[in-house]
Amino acid sequence: MPKRTDLRVQRTRKMIIDAFLKLVATKGYNAVTIQDIADEAMINRATFYAHFKDKQDLYDSIFGFTLSVFTAIFDSQQLVNGNRIRIKRIEDLLTQIYITIQQNKAFFLTIMDNNFNQHLRQSLAEIIAEKYAAVFSRLKITENEIEVPLDFIIEYMTSIFTSTLHWWITSGTDMTPNHLACLVIKLVGNGHLTVLGIEIEH
Repeated sequence: MPKRTDLRVQRTRKMIIDAFLKLVATKGYNAVTIQDIADEAMINRATFYAHFKDKQDLYDSIFGFTLSVFTAIFDSQQLVNGNRIRIKRIEDLLTQIYITIQQNKAFFLTIMDNNFNQHLRQSLAEIIAEKYAAVFSRLKITENEIEVPLDFIIEYMTSIFTSTLHWWITSGTDMTPNHLACLVIKLVGNGHLTVLGIEIEH
């Protein structure tokens, strides 16, 4: 019996999320109401509130799913050896992330909307700073004898990642996940990482 209940809960949550994403795509986030979502999902408002506190809670749930996909690539144990970056491992993980994004495009189109893109970039920057604090602390990166601020480096990294992702899911391109991963690696790896004092491990 508990398993049936769990499946029913999961099914209802999916109906709510699907309805929300469809409405956001057609009306925009701000215009969507709880009643709109309930009508689209063919449930009553009480059922919506049994699963989510409000519209923001629903959005936060989707955003949490998004971050859980991204954080897989930021495991420093897998990707970093001293000051050496395992480029091939990063490419493989990026490809898997892009495949997941492709399979859940509606989620990510909502998250990558201009109103929320900065929220995503900020969250990714915080994850990178936390995961790689030890790595960056060992590096003293300078340009013309001026030390480059750590937050500048992190902003640069997250900007490339989020900007190329936004282009990929909104442009209608038929570029494959692996092709995109290769391009992003080339953008970051060819020269940029070595300038930061990081060695490339193929």
